[in-house]
Amino acid sequence: MITRRELQSFFDSLIAYIMIVVFLALSGLFTWLYGSDIFYVNQASLQSFFGIAFWTLFFFIPALTMKQIAEERKTGTIEMLLTKPISEWQLLWGKFLATLILIGIALVLTLPYYITVWKLGPIDHGAVWTGYFGLLLMSSAYISIGLFASTITNNQIVAFLLALFIGIFFHIIFEFLASNMSGILGSVFNYLSISNHYQSVSRGVIDSKDLIYFLSIIFMGIVSAEAVLVKRTVN
Repeated sequence: MITRRELQSFFDSLIAYIMIVVFLALSGLFTWLYGSDIFYVNQASLQSFFGIAFWTLFFFIPALTMKQIAEERKTGTIEMLLTKPISEWQLLWGKFLATLILIGIALVLTLPYYITVWKLGPIDHGAVWTGYFGLLLMSSAYISIGLFASTITNNQIVAFLLALFIGIFFHIIFEFLASNMSGILGSVFNYLSISNHYQSVSRGVIDSKDLIYFLSIIFMGIVSAEAVLVKRTVN
């Protein structure tokens, strides 16, 4: 029920259409026409697409999640939702799945890129599918972070900036610290970097440590969001 309601709200408010159009425009531009595009690297590969998708989704996901709890609290509809036979846990997972489905729809619409590149020359199909899988894992992690940020405040802009701020550590800062440190600290920061795990998966290597990493972030994000939501609801 929550997932269907949230998906409908995305499309009713045009958010879904705007996000999908902008995502396809940016990914198409950088995949085919600009910078390290397919014709520049002169090989049948979708690495340029996965590279730009890695960054566009990083910015889009906080924009999608910023209102999901903050807006509900501001308008008072969250109290009405929680009077129904659903828990905070179910509410959060419903919103999580709705956002992930929307990301999945956007990624499915990029499959023509894959088919076109396949026609241009031999392509590593395994790397393509694991690249898409890596984007879904990364998106799931940032959705959980975005939902946590949205439970903390009633202000959508603050929720967006907070999710972006937390995400920057996983997206950039941990990798930067890892490259400038050695020993145990370097290994710890390297493990905390989403970029490191995403690149591992997108190269076609699906390791249990990468899956555990992403699942841990998702679980911690949802659990933290539930804890904040329960506390604020009680108060």
